[in-house]
Amino acid sequence: MRPGGKSSDFKICDKSDYAAGRWICFYNKSSYLSALINPVMEPKETIAMKSERFKSFNYAIGMFGTSIPINMLKTYAAIFYVDQLGLKTTQWAMILFIYTFIDALDNPVYGFLSDRTRSKWGRRRPWLVIGTPLLVLGLIAFYNTPAFLAGEALYAYAMLFYIFTGTLDSVINANYAALFPEIFPDDTSRAKANAMRQAFQLLAMIISIALTPLITNMIGYGWTSVIYGVLGGVVILYMSLTSQEKEVAPGEKKAELWHSLKSLFANRKFWIAGFANAFYSAAMSLVLAGLPFFVKYRLQIPDAQSTILFASVLLIAIVCVSVWAYFVRKYDLVLIWRLALATLALAYVPLFFANSLITAILSASLVGFGFAGVITTMDLIGARVMDEDTEKHNVRREGFISSALGFMNRLSGLFTSAAFLALSVFFGFESGDNPGPQPGNAARFLLTVFPFLLMIISLGFSFFIDFKGRKPLSAEGVRAVEGEGQVE
Repeated sequence: MRPGGKSSDFKICDKSDYAAGRWICFYNKSSYLSALINPVMEPKETIAMKSERFKSFNYAIGMFGTSIPINMLKTYAAIFYVDQLGLKTTQWAMILFIYTFIDALDNPVYGFLSDRTRSKWGRRRPWLVIGTPLLVLGLIAFYNTPAFLAGEALYAYAMLFYIFTGTLDSVINANYAALFPEIFPDDTSRAKANAMRQAFQLLAMIISIALTPLITNMIGYGWTSVIYGVLGGVVILYMSLTSQEKEVAPGEKKAELWHSLKSLFANRKFWIAGFANAFYSAAMSLVLAGLPFFVKYRLQIPDAQSTILFASVLLIAIVCVSVWAYFVRKYDLVLIWRLALATLALAYVPLFFANSLITAILSASLVGFGFAGVITTMDLIGARVMDEDTEKHNVRREGFISSALGFMNRLSGLFTSAAFLALSVFFGFESGDNPGPQPGNAARFLLTVFPFLLMIISLGFSFFIDFKGRKPLSAEGVRAVEGEGQVE
């Protein structure tokens, strides 16, 4: 009844088909008939679009959370332990060398166990929820070194917590990456979600890489690790609890270890994509680790100004992700991937000749442009590899393959380890206490020469892979494969 009206007034209420739980009431026949002819309810297409955006956001923001801790670990571990605490470059090279093999071996194990997990929480969520607090604790412990440690004790402590934190990052990222092809089954949705995901990653890099010198100058590495760890952990948990993975169908086959290993070893495209990714990852790891050395020893400007240099790379990358995503939607994915790799490789040439903050910023901007292209395309290549495996073998093992790609990615540690060892051999750079006679050239070699060579190799691998004659799985194709994967 209309407020203040008579009991005989016309009143009819109808539940909207589009906004569940909401009732719309009409107090006269003309308004009711008008609503029937010209409905004002929100159309289903609009709600579907909003739902798709929320799905993309809930998943994509996870990249922000996963990137914060690992960026701080990988970027500032060397400058913290070598330059500030006096760990030798040969010791740091050994830490990276050992970590590479441990992390390479445990990655496929985590993915395989994740694929076989069956719980009311799903396959990926238990690993994400349990692993996140441990990751946070590992990061905090790594950067809060007991003051009494020195020499071999410091070396052992750094190795223990670098490996522990890096391994937990592998657990988190193996399960996070496995969700990507499950939630987004086609190139269109993947390109949109990945563009948002990479934007969050770059935002995380601005905070955890570009701003870190300013923050650590104010509060130190210890408290910075606490803030970054908690921030990243909260975001990862939000993503874990809001992203809906595909439910495991009753009777769906579990991945078998021997069959998974055999098919993976025979998968040529996996190895090509994996090696291309490994050499690219090594190049960017050296850029992130080498930039603080470059700022201090080559440019000879205050450490805090490395923030400006990092920001120039990342801000350009944020702007250009959407440009590369447009290219992916308009042109062939593999072609754009190769173009991005070539662009990043060439960007190191002008950076080699940079001798001031201004010339370094201009050169680093080119690195940012190429970097944006690679991060926009690399994950889509990996998703294509997973699609083909699912179609061919009728079993879902995104976790195993994403972890195996992570294993290949971890091989980049061999190259970064070799680069730090080369600083000692060729330039006499041992530590911040003994930087040798040519610290500027050592820093330039670390930041530009070695990454350039690695990117050329990565580009070479990309010419041995293609996905012609097929399209990524549609939603219907995924459901069909899941049905074929069931056992009676």
